[in-house]
Amino acid sequence: MKKLALALYLISVLTTALHAERPNVILVMADDQGWGDTGYNGHPVVKTPNLDAMAKDGLVFNRFYAAAPVCSPTRGSVLTGRHPIRIKITNHGRYMRPQEATIAEALRDAGYVTGMFGKWHVGSAQKDSPVNPGNSGFDEWVIGLNFFDNDPFLSRNGMVEQIKGSGSEITIDETIAFLRKHKSDAKPMFAIAWFPSPHDPHLEKPSGPDPYEEVKAPGYFQEITVLDHAFGRLRKELRTLGIERNTILWYCSDNGGLRKESSGGRERKGSIYEGGLRIPAILEWPAKINSGKIDVPATTSDIMPTLLSMVGVTAKSHYPWDGIDLTPVIEGKVSSRPPIGFWFGLQGGQSTWSDRILKAIMQAQQTGEPTPHPERLRKDIDEYPQFPEDKFIGHAAWLDWPWKLHRKENEGVSFELFDLVKDPMEATNLAETLEHKARIQQMQTDLANWQLSVTRSLNGKDYKKR
Repeated sequence: MKKLALALYLISVLTTALHAERPNVILVMADDQGWGDTGYNGHPVVKTPNLDAMAKDGLVFNRFYAAAPVCSPTRGSVLTGRHPIRIKITNHGRYMRPQEATIAEALRDAGYVTGMFGKWHVGSAQKDSPVNPGNSGFDEWVIGLNFFDNDPFLSRNGMVEQIKGSGSEITIDETIAFLRKHKSDAKPMFAIAWFPSPHDPHLEKPSGPDPYEEVKAPGYFQEITVLDHAFGRLRKELRTLGIERNTILWYCSDNGGLRKESSGGRERKGSIYEGGLRIPAILEWPAKINSGKIDVPATTSDIMPTLLSMVGVTAKSHYPWDGIDLTPVIEGKVSSRPPIGFWFGLQGGQSTWSDRILKAIMQAQQTGEPTPHPERLRKDIDEYPQFPEDKFIGHAAWLDWPWKLHRKENEGVSFELFDLVKDPMEATNLAETLEHKARIQQMQTDLANWQLSVTRSLNGKDYKKR
């Protein structure tokens, strides 16, 4: 018995030591902040001193892409490492399938304590839902269903309450409370803080004098500054708690910005052109990652495989990823990557009015009324509609740097080809030039094969293999 007790004790000590050595992980995401909507990327008006400080200290991705040009799909790509159409998040307000394996589940299985705070928008906020944060790998959660502004209604582990304050500050308040609560635990911490701003209607205002008093339509910039202030509080708290050196902090946005002039490319949010996909992104891990810049293209689907590699965790189960492990790129061992596929417009979005829905749920909870889930939360994959595997509706693109092939299909199919080094605004279509005929044919084939694979995932074939 003594030997058994000693063995169990040693296992406990070793497990605790392993957990303690693993870094904490915090993912932060803005809502509708474009690539150029930061001071460090040269915006002439917006003030982001805290993001600028992180850019100075951390690793800046110069060409980081959202997996989709709107919010819900990109969030799904972060959680799963997969293109969002594979997991049924074809547009905003579409929910993730409960069969999916998430980064939170992988880290929780590996001994992390996990928390989700802010904008969810990939599932439900109700306690018994298969696609609430709790059933997606998070131990604790305080969320809105979509964007929210001042004095929002939020779901705390399934029970709705109204919290006073601005949405961005509340998101960081809850994240900081989680970090303080678990800082002394034996387990490392994984937290997601997804800001509800600068999504319109731009009701959050900075405290003190308005820095944009002379600016036309200042609301967008005001919310970015509110967000930046809240983010600065988070970085400061990491230092106050003494955990900043062994914490991986990854900041990005969910899609291109609302303004074309600072989008970093053609068009803006909602478009597969550069301005709808290119987003700010910074990675910070003082103990392991040097400051600098990376020009190799990367995407939000890369976050899950990269982080699991960094912390030394192998997911017990996951479906095929679209993302890659960026560690060799970050370490400077490679200077290129496999092509990236984009696809949007297969289905329309679904409106999700967070405060309106959560207030109604709160009132029902207070009176004991049932709060049934909508049909879109059904678990049986055989009930999902099947999509054709020989027709790929919408706008897709295949990025094989520096070449980007666009494919648009509705009544017919058309193609565009751009060299993003020579033509970053995607203004000169090279698809009809004989010089690039062989390249175009190969990229068309690669894109078609990828879209077929994505469609088969959407039709549930990944799950049926098990």
